[in-house]
Amino acid sequence: MRLTLIAVGRAKAGPDRDLFDHYTRRITTPFELREVEEKKPLSGLELKRREASLLDAAVPDGAVRIALDEKGRDLTSRAFAKKINYWRDESIRDVAFIIGGADGLDADLLKRCDLRLCLGKQTWPHMLVRSLIAEQLYRAQCILAGHPYHRD
Repeated sequence: MRLTLIAVGRAKAGPDRDLFDHYTRRITTPFELREVEEKKPLSGLELKRREASLLDAAVPDGAVRIALDEKGRDLTSRAFAKKINYWRDESIRDVAFIIGGADGLDADLLKRCDLRLCLGKQTWPHMLVRSLIAEQLYRAQCILAGHPYHRD
C-alpha cells in the first residue's frame, strides 16, 4: 500500500516542515507528499473549484480518498489504525489524504471521497494538519505492530 498526502500550498522550511519530516521519516509504508497551488488570483468558489481540480488530478488512480474536513468523522487513533489495516488487508494499492486550502474543500470533491476525517473540533493550520496526519500514520503503524509508542 502507498500513502499520498495531497495538499494545497507549498510548505516552507521551518518548524512546521521539520515536524512533518520527523514523522514521515518514521513511516515505513511508501509515503509521498504532493503539493498543488493555484497561481491565478482567484477567490471564493472559483478558487475552491480550481483547487479541487488540482487536488483531484494529483490523486493516484483508484486510490481510497480521505478528505480532511471539519465535518468529517472523528476517529480514535485505534479506529484510524483499523481503517489503515483494513485497506492494507484488502490489498488497496493507494490511499490518498486530501487537505484543502484556507476555504476548505469543494462540495463535489468531498462527495467523491470515501471518508471524511476530522482531527477534532478545533480548526488547525493547514501546514500543521500535514504533521498531524503524518504522526497519526506513524502511530497507526506502531499500533498495528504492537510497538509501545501508543499506550492505552
